[in-house]
Amino acid sequence: MLNKIRDYIKNVYYEMRKVTWPTRSEVTNSTIVVVVISLIVAVIIFALDTVFTTALGLIIQ
Repeated sequence: MLNKIRDYIKNVYYEMRKVTWPTRSEVTNSTIVVVVISLIVAVIIFALDTVFTTALGLIIQ
């Protein structure tokens, strides 16, 4: 059992050395893209919610 755990950890270590890690600028650019898209989606949802709430309020009255 202990040998299996040791082999697993060793294999994880070797696989992690093969990973191509992103640079700091790539991570920064990706983060900016995610934040901007999230803000755009939030504004769209807010606008649609406001329009539908107003329309429903006019229909109910």
